[in-house]
Amino acid sequence: MLINLNVNPEVRAKNVKRCKEKGILLPTFKEMIDPSLVSEDIKKKLDNTGLWDVDPVNLYRITWHNEPVSKGGEFGGVNFLEVPREISGVKARIIALCGKWFPCGVHKVGATYSCLAPALASGTFDSVDQQAVWPSTGNYCRGGAYNSALLGCQSIAILPEEMSQERFNWLQSVAGEVIATPGCESNVKEIFDKCHELDAERGNHIVIFNQFEQFENYLWHYEVTGRAMAEVLKQLGVKDENVKAYVSATGSGGTLAAGDYLKTLYPNIKIVAAEALQCPTLLRNGFGGHRIEGIGDKHVPWIHNVKNTDMIVAVDDNDCMDAYRLFNEPEGLKYLASKGVKQEDLDNLSLYGISGVGNVLGAMKVAKFYELTEEDVVFTILTDSSEMYTSRIKELEEKLGVCDHDDSVRIYYQALMSQNIANMKELGYYDRLAIHNLKYYTWVEQQGKTYEEINRQWYDKDYWTDIPKLTAKIDKLIEEFNADILA
Repeated sequence: MLINLNVNPEVRAKNVKRCKEKGILLPTFKEMIDPSLVSEDIKKKLDNTGLWDVDPVNLYRITWHNEPVSKGGEFGGVNFLEVPREISGVKARIIALCGKWFPCGVHKVGATYSCLAPALASGTFDSVDQQAVWPSTGNYCRGGAYNSALLGCQSIAILPEEMSQERFNWLQSVAGEVIATPGCESNVKEIFDKCHELDAERGNHIVIFNQFEQFENYLWHYEVTGRAMAEVLKQLGVKDENVKAYVSATGSGGTLAAGDYLKTLYPNIKIVAAEALQCPTLLRNGFGGHRIEGIGDKHVPWIHNVKNTDMIVAVDDNDCMDAYRLFNEPEGLKYLASKGVKQEDLDNLSLYGISGVGNVLGAMKVAKFYELTEEDVVFTILTDSSEMYTSRIKELEEKLGVCDHDDSVRIYYQALMSQNIANMKELGYYDRLAIHNLKYYTWVEQQGKTYEEINRQWYDKDYWTDIPKLTAKIDKLIEEFNADILA
């Protein structure tokens, strides 16, 4: 079974007792997809709770439907925005989900919850005597540490030392331990090495929730993110034939799973995996370091369904950082206003984190590649917001000076309007197979996966479609767990 749902009664009983003592209940997938199902008692508690408060009731805010306020919000429509054409420079509509309005400000809080909740409800993780380890290139360890704190569990956050200072400052206040590994966000192997080291040192005292191999991560995005996107498309009245592409950075491979869901509704949609041009692992079997934080590199995630990926697009991190600078400096905003960007859209630029900017640039390239029209839609995702990276603005100012009018003009035309169809690749059958085969070197040779399973991922027609079938089983486990808490 790709997700271990075998029940350990003894550990499960300990988890029930702990949750009962702390007044913790677990939301189901059904409630994360449709929070109108959440009880009125929970909603009343949310009315007095801040979005980032370390309060277990915030587990029920693990949904794309949160009211976009910092405190007291309940639920409404899906949080999304449309990128104005004055910024995208393309005819097609680019729609993006907004991750800022999750607890602790990042959408990875959902992926980590989907790992931790089934483990608690089944007893495969002991919340009393084990630590939850969250290896990450960015937001995953943030979400994991936060959920662990909500659930009263001890956590270990692992991330590269060159990630933004905001991440480290906040993690120090929430995680039990914070471990910085060598290098930048491209250095994933160093994170894996640290996990092996901790496993050898602490053994059964820890459980490692590795985002790159946890199918719970894939499942959450398939069920929750994918359905949220479909809800937006329906709300906007987009015709099926105009849903052209879904673009997401590869990262852990989890967010790409939303595309797998969308393809069940829109069979002709293109699923596009984006990566940094400075580390073109999928595009050219390349390597390197870059500044688009949190998107992972130098390997193919175990949970990336490569067989369902249609295109690779590489985004220049210089364009990404320049655009981020334009969106967050006073002169940049002033210049964008002069180009016709409305005030509402200017205000929304704070919803774009660095990886979100990268996703939007990738979506712009896809729109140009396929020569999409005004009726066509490209969907993408803003995984967090500019709030996660304010120190980067200061660093850029120290290095380049404050963004002035001339800088704004250059960035507007160079980083935005000049996006083109270079460094893109449509994937045929054997192109996909070549990328899939790269998994062997990381996962079979280094991480202990089997030769048989890597072949199953490619040749077993039911391998990926069997994963969503586990959602109902997980919800049943959670419902029974909650019933025992309330008993």
